[in-house]
Amino acid sequence: MTVANLTLNDGARIPQVGFGVWQLPDARAPEVIGHALNSGYRHIDTAHAYNNEEGVGIAVRESGLPRDDIFVTSKLWNMFHGRDATMKAFDGTMQRLGLETLDMYLIHWPVPMEDKYVESWKAMIELRDAGRIKSIGVSNFNQDHLQRLIDETGVVPVVNQIELHPRFQQRAARDYHEKMGIRIESWSPLGQGNIIDDPVLKSIAAKHGKGVGQVILRWHVEQGLVVIPRSKTPKHIDENLQVFDFALDAGDMEQIAGMDRADGRIGPVPTELGVVNLPPKE
Repeated sequence: MTVANLTLNDGARIPQVGFGVWQLPDARAPEVIGHALNSGYRHIDTAHAYNNEEGVGIAVRESGLPRDDIFVTSKLWNMFHGRDATMKAFDGTMQRLGLETLDMYLIHWPVPMEDKYVESWKAMIELRDAGRIKSIGVSNFNQDHLQRLIDETGVVPVVNQIELHPRFQQRAARDYHEKMGIRIESWSPLGQGNIIDDPVLKSIAAKHGKGVGQVILRWHVEQGLVVIPRSKTPKHIDENLQVFDFALDAGDMEQIAGMDRADGRIGPVPTELGVVNLPPKE
């Protein structure tokens, strides 16, 4: 299966469907990611906080694929904001990954109560300009956080990775991101499995002869979103990539638009998550 690529505002190309590895134990990462790469994924999304960067690096090196063919993302954790801490954390990430350069590095959360995210952003600009990172972006940033980065540095993030799924569609954020040329990357794109039994989605899936998960991922794809589903099951890993051989019609999109809920958020509120110690490695 050939995965479509999208162009970021710095000219880089990112595979639209990637493989998320949150909650994937480091010891299992080479096996599971290896299967994903064999299936056709070319975009792996990890983070310092996921405790599996070493396994990701092993999978990339053992894949037999040219390094330039695999887009690898990692993220700066909350307790490492500030210039010097960001530089040190990035060095640790690269040591664990065992890579020379990183395709994309994101600030995982803004942690506004610490007020150091602009300082971290400036450090990431330095790392990009030094050739150590190809693209830089953020995750879980609200519009005011994004605008402050832009106003104080002149550098627009290429991506903002945010929670987005049919029950939490982030409509209010879409226009601003489009205006600024910031790609939205959807995390928990399947709603962490909470919407798989939704009758609307099941009806649309039956109409297209597809699974509910594939319909949801196709919904992301058709809106120009980057999407990073995760699974440890080979069957689901394969199915999540098979979303480029059908299309949703206007009626399908309208029905899914009606699923949006004011209380649909699953994860933390970006302004409320502060410095959190890294979880112990499994």
